Amino acid sequence: MANVEQAPLTKGPSLVIQLAMLGLMTVAAIGMGWLSGGYLRGAQGPAVVPAAPLVEASADHAAPTPGAGPTLVPLTAITTNLASPADTWIRLEVSVVYDAPQPPALAEQIQQDLLAFVRTVKLHQIEGASGYQHLKADLEERASLRSEGHAKQILIRTLLVE
Repeated sequence: MANVEQAPLTKGPSLVIQLAMLGLMTVAAIGMGWLSGGYLRGAQGPAVVPAAPLVEASADHAAPTPGAGPTLVPLTAITTNLASPADTWIRLEVSVVYDAPQPPALAEQIQQDLLAFVRTVKLHQIEGASGYQHLKADLEERASLRSEGHAKQILIRTLLVE
């Protein structure tokens, strides 16, 4: 008879140790998520914009009033097709927050500039939360450039993609 050596049976970690490791990994993941969120949010938090009076774009506000506060002006709705896919349509309703009342012609120029920009956007560029944030940042940058810095913020009231 041959003497057969048997390998010793290796016993894995117990169920208690496995559950403890799972708990430890869960706590570590929660902690990393909390720290990452705090880092991404920044120390000062989101900027607070003071409430602005709603002003309709009309001939009454042809000249800016010196010393006046922020002004909210709704623009006419933008409805156009996207650059790609061409059969996808977008409807965008926005308002502009000015640092002071501006002539109505400026609101029309901003609206036309935003329309021209939206026509160049592709669907994949505005998908998801980050796409929305990038779209909003691009709209704010274009409005600020067109108004020579008077447009402080763009508020997107409606964004519909069909």
